[in-house]
Amino acid sequence: MADLGHDPGAMFGVWAAKTAGAFAGAGVSLIYLLPKSRREAASRFATGMTCGLIFGGPTGLWLAERLGLSGMLSGAETMLAGSAAASLCAWWVLGALSRVAERYGGRR
Repeated sequence: MADLGHDPGAMFGVWAAKTAGAFAGAGVSLIYLLPKSRREAASRFATGMTCGLIFGGPTGLWLAERLGLSGMLSGAETMLAGSAAASLCAWWVLGALSRVAERYGGRR
């Protein structure tokens, strides 16, 4: 990945890629498994966005290394893919935990 240094233009591009990836991952995941309520949708979307923004960089680098694409992708592409993957995974984990807790966590 290219050295970004302190160039504000490059940093804006990285944050834009992270935000777009996180938004795309959270949005696509809403299509796969529809939430039961607005509250569930909002909490999972917020979690997906947060995880995509925080873990997008490391996830993108890990994916690029695992797939052998590290020299072929730009920094923005790596961030975009990583943020989308982190967002999608976080949403699915939270959704699965929510369904398990609903099924087995009833009052006794």
